[in-house]
Amino acid sequence: MANRTPPFAGFEWMIAWRYLRARRAEGGVSVMTWISLIGITLAVFALIATLAVRAGFRAEFVDTILGANAHVTLYSAPVATAAGQTERVIEDYAALAARVADIPGVTRAAPLVKGQVMASANGRNAGVEVFGIAESDLKTIPRIANPDEAIGDIDRFGAGIAIGIGVAQSLGVTVGDRVRLISPDGVKTAFGTSPRVNAYEVTYIFKAGRYDIDRTRVYMPFAAAQSFFNREGAADEIEVMVSEPERIDDWAPALRAAAGPNMLLWTWRDSASSFLRALEVEDNVMFVILSILVLIAAMNIISGLIMLVKNKGRDIGILRTMGLTEGSILRVFFICGASVGLIGTGAGVILGCLFAIYIDPIFSTVNYLAGGGVWDPSIRGIYHLPARLQPGDVLSAVALSLGLSFVVTIFPARRAARLNPVEALRYE
Repeated sequence: MANRTPPFAGFEWMIAWRYLRARRAEGGVSVMTWISLIGITLAVFALIATLAVRAGFRAEFVDTILGANAHVTLYSAPVATAAGQTERVIEDYAALAARVADIPGVTRAAPLVKGQVMASANGRNAGVEVFGIAESDLKTIPRIANPDEAIGDIDRFGAGIAIGIGVAQSLGVTVGDRVRLISPDGVKTAFGTSPRVNAYEVTYIFKAGRYDIDRTRVYMPFAAAQSFFNREGAADEIEVMVSEPERIDDWAPALRAAAGPNMLLWTWRDSASSFLRALEVEDNVMFVILSILVLIAAMNIISGLIMLVKNKGRDIGILRTMGLTEGSILRVFFICGASVGLIGTGAGVILGCLFAIYIDPIFSTVNYLAGGGVWDPSIRGIYHLPARLQPGDVLSAVALSLGLSFVVTIFPARRAARLNPVEALRYE
């Protein structure tokens, strides 16, 4: 029995390569094939660039949440006082914080006093949110103790207040200046409650990386905040940090048990759930849209291959009469089409990876050419457009592009393989 030709033999690659590099006048690669090559390259580039920006934006957004906010907040349910009013303060905050801190996986449990006040300096006013916190606890907040930018000395926090860089810009102050904080819920007298106005020295200015945090947040020593907000001997909430915030739901039962029945729990996922869901929906929609673009680019391979098969009808007839099987003809034209998809995918991966790696200078150039203001942190929350290359995203883009390219190549390749050699040579 005669030996069969192995699939994808060397002569099949040779014939396919000759067809690919032949000039258009010789019936080689058509304009449609070049269009499909460029289309696949741009589609894969757009897909990888979008996935990288999506991953980078989510990582940066979540990091700014976890780096400057509590992973879990414990606060009291409303309790009626003897005067008929309700309050939500925590009087046994020290014991509660100690119990929570003993839970395995909890890295910090800090009592806080919070309040919204008016800050005033140099004739300017700004609404701010004051966080009363101990100095030792403030130094454990990553985005505050180790911010993108910082002015002053965090070790002098006990002598004044720490403010976000956006607050400093709004008020026109720097380290060493004094800022007045005005609270409507101030001194209680026989004639009612009068506003409380205290002046504090700015000892530390931080840039946490989140626009809303930098524009509104002020940190005050815990004891001073208790006095300023009439919380003597009490705290408003317990700020909890855990070792793995992405698995915060695993700590919820233990935290509820340690906190007791009158305490409520609010995680970072609860506070950012709507935005994270919106990001997830947007990610899925963008992937589907860009996948359609890859499919459209891959479909152009069919047009190019059909034109190639038509131009090479005489060659196909000769090759068949020489003994080439339908399978060999199919593989020759499959190699032609698949090579276009492979080359386009490779070029798209290179461009997409380069875009993600050099996104900062690219974005700076675009921002310069557009006259600035391309990225508004007040809308997007963070100060720059991030990108993060993830192997899974790159592999999914490559698999999608190659898979579609290989599938659409089969149809014109089968047409070439089934071409009758007698019909192909009848008019030659």
